[in-house]
Amino acid sequence: MKRILQRFTVLSIITILPFAHLLAQKQYLLLGTYTNSGKSKGIYVYQFNSATGAASEVSNVVTGNPSFVTVSPDNKKVYAVNEDNGPGSVSSFSFDKSSGKLTLINKVPSRGEAPCYVSASKNGKFIAVANYSSGNYLVYPVDANGKIGTPVENRQDVGTGPNKDRQEKAHAHAAYFSPDGKYLFANDLGTDKVMAYNFNDATGKLSPVAPPFVTVKAGSGPRHMVFDAAAKYAYLMTEMGGEVIVYKYNNGTFKELQTISSHPADFKGTIGSADIHLSPDGNFLYASNRGDANSIAIFSRDKNTGLLKLLKVEPTKGIMPRNFNFDPSGNFLLVAHQQSNDVVIFRVDKKTGMLTDTGKRIEVGSPVCVTWIK
Repeated sequence: MKRILQRFTVLSIITILPFAHLLAQKQYLLLGTYTNSGKSKGIYVYQFNSATGAASEVSNVVTGNPSFVTVSPDNKKVYAVNEDNGPGSVSSFSFDKSSGKLTLINKVPSRGEAPCYVSASKNGKFIAVANYSSGNYLVYPVDANGKIGTPVENRQDVGTGPNKDRQEKAHAHAAYFSPDGKYLFANDLGTDKVMAYNFNDATGKLSPVAPPFVTVKAGSGPRHMVFDAAAKYAYLMTEMGGEVIVYKYNNGTFKELQTISSHPADFKGTIGSADIHLSPDGNFLYASNRGDANSIAIFSRDKNTGLLKLLKVEPTKGIMPRNFNFDPSGNFLLVAHQQSNDVVIFRVDKKTGMLTDTGKRIEVGSPVCVTWIK
């Protein structure tokens, strides 16, 4: 009898293991979109296979212009800006991992115009929101159930830049927390500054770091920033300059080390760079270029010095690549194209950093944000 039970246990494990492996390969992919194009409904949820690169839609939730989406640290809540014309708003959703469905918790005013970025604090108790058109950014408390409360901070940037069409006033393009959760940074495209604040993770209150901001090259337009895993280096994408700025980072302060173009040396077209990400292993950095480029710049990265070397500028096979992101395994890079209404799925060579088009596409109206629930 004992031998029969042992055989049954072994057979059960052998039977279950392949299915467990398949389940581990499947991730939830979230896509934020612009709904004012009339081609999309809101946020789309897909099941993504990190072995094959196949994606299948699970659900979607109707919400206006969720142009940037982020996930809470516990992977149970999703926050999205609603980048509507004029006053915008911010929405909170619960996520059911068993069904893959989002359910609205609440929606509050963003207290500014055209909110374009939202991030969650490390402890999950606050979110930060940047309003692009009005140039202000806020800190909201969120309760244990994900309900957004009344803002505890509302900071307004003031200033201009040399580009009179794009920098006539402050334009906050991102508000995000440092990896250790002790600081909040705001990239202002209009004033060519990265604002730096101490962040109290118990109250949500902000106080300026000394110095209170980093000045970026005039007319370059800071957009998005990423940190390496050790939080020793930070990488800033400039929208109008089309360059990546490398910083040595330490306790809320930045020291510039390198500025490198995300375009070929002979590029002559319109520049409009967008997003920036490090590969999961930290060996490569990628930056998306809109304008006339429609490309992803691939850089090798020296982990000891933080410095970059441009390896290749890869066409993204679509029009206006905005946000892009790696799947959790690092096997694939997904690029959202706002104008060609698709997400192109590339396979990543982890040794060389190079991208290969899988031929797989996700057809969706005006996709502009790619994120994951793990």
